[in-house]
Amino acid sequence: MAEQPFQLDGQQLAKICKQTLPGRNSMDAETAQRFTEDDELLLSKLQSLNPGYPMRLARKGDEWYRLGGIVDMDGYRIANDLIEWTERTYIECGKNLQTLIDHAREQKLIATRQTGNTLHFVVQTGSKAEQFIQIDIDKIREMSDRLLVNGHNPPEDLEEFIDPLEPEFIETSCIGSPRYSYRRKTDVSVFMAEINKYHIEEHPVQRFLDDWNRSSALHKAVFSDDWIVRPFRHTGRFGEQIINVEIVNTQQKKVPHLEGIHGKKGVSLQQLLTRFDRHAGYPFAWFFYMVKGKLVSTDSGVAVFKDVSGDFSYLPERDVAVLKDWINTPYSV
Repeated sequence: MAEQPFQLDGQQLAKICKQTLPGRNSMDAETAQRFTEDDELLLSKLQSLNPGYPMRLARKGDEWYRLGGIVDMDGYRIANDLIEWTERTYIECGKNLQTLIDHAREQKLIATRQTGNTLHFVVQTGSKAEQFIQIDIDKIREMSDRLLVNGHNPPEDLEEFIDPLEPEFIETSCIGSPRYSYRRKTDVSVFMAEINKYHIEEHPVQRFLDDWNRSSALHKAVFSDDWIVRPFRHTGRFGEQIINVEIVNTQQKKVPHLEGIHGKKGVSLQQLLTRFDRHAGYPFAWFFYMVKGKLVSTDSGVAVFKDVSGDFSYLPERDVAVLKDWINTPYSV
């Protein structure tokens, strides 16, 4: 691992995103298409600032959709944020909804939508599970979506004006160029230390990381090759804002469900586990998939524990210890 600490702050990341347009750089069409598909140009720019720390794209998230801005019939930008424009213009119209509707109709305003994916880049900074930095960047494109006001079914309130139940759609077209937008940078070890301050009991994600660090998986695989984190915010029972985190699997291989364990024990059960781990790429993988509730049922853990508590000893002692703790105090992430 490199001796110099990893250095890349939010301002640098935001600047790189602003200066890098997907597929819109000085290159031939074929290369531009390749960069558009795999985001290699963005990755190379990020990597160039910390050459001693290999960086890779760990996951490209599912496509999401959100409200965009407002343009006129000629595609001229009126506002970047539809909600902000609506609330501000409503006040300028004397809080008269009909005046706002008439204004939108007269100007023939068009609402846009944003669609995109979140790209999750990772940089390993140590050998332990939590010793990696995760950089999340949105890849966004904006399209014309609908007339701001449906001429045949105008909105009855401001909420329906912003997000109508029966919009009047138009033929879609691109608004501007696709772009990158910096979302966040997470130093996972630092972030988890903060999360743990607010939990009396060990946070399930911290326990997942700890179990990885004391299992066989640590010695054969890099945690962030198959798993990343998703920080999120939710509202508590008293209205307070709570920061939390979940584990996300990024495995690109075709890992099959661990099935057919009913009645299996000994060598036959060991063979099922070995086959699963081979597909996943590291030992004891079935345990972590089980805790995540993905591809492996909790019945598998119970069956294996009965085996290794009896006449069979096909798991290393370190893995038996992890499994025993899970049996005594089950958890999931």
